[in-house]
Amino acid sequence: MAVPQDVHVRICNQEIVKFDLEVKALIQDIRDCSGPLSALTELNTKVKEKFQQLRHRIQELEQSAREQDKESEKQLLLQAVENHKKQMLRKTTKESLAHTSSAITESLMGISRMMSQQVQQSEEAMQTLVNSSRTILNANEEFKSMSGTIQLGRKLITKYKRRELTDKLLIFLALALFLATVLYIVKKRLFPFL
Repeated sequence: MAVPQDVHVRICNQEIVKFDLEVKALIQDIRDCSGPLSALTELNTKVKEKFQQLRHRIQELEQSAREQDKESEKQLLLQAVENHKKQMLRKTTKESLAHTSSAITESLMGISRMMSQQVQQSEEAMQTLVNSSRTILNANEEFKSMSGTIQLGRKLITKYKRRELTDKLLIFLALALFLATVLYIVKKRLFPFL
């Protein structure tokens, strides 16, 4: 049994209003969505599906309007179709805004990930610098202690050089005294008359 034309028009109008409300609710959910990108993408897909259903119902209503026998009812229904199309056009703009919003959110999440990686690399570089500074400080302390040891060695060498000079002078004087004594003894023994 075929559905009467006016009943079909009423059903189409009711379904259009229902889809319109569902689209509004989904757009509000997109605005309120602070969850992950997958949730935003899922809501965006649902909005697109509802728009497809809404377009289909508006086309059915337009077809029913063209099939009306009375010109006044035909014009009234065509006017309603035009109103629905205008509303859908405004909602399509909202849909594109929602899509742009999700793209911006995805871009911001990517930037956030890049910034997180940069911060982590900076922390690693900072840790490397701290370790290098610690190594340099340790090497500096070793050089200071080695410098002290070298200074002490230099002082000892200078002292031993002076000692060596003094020892050589004493040995020379002792040798001279010994030779003088030997000569004196030899002179007295060999030449007692002198």
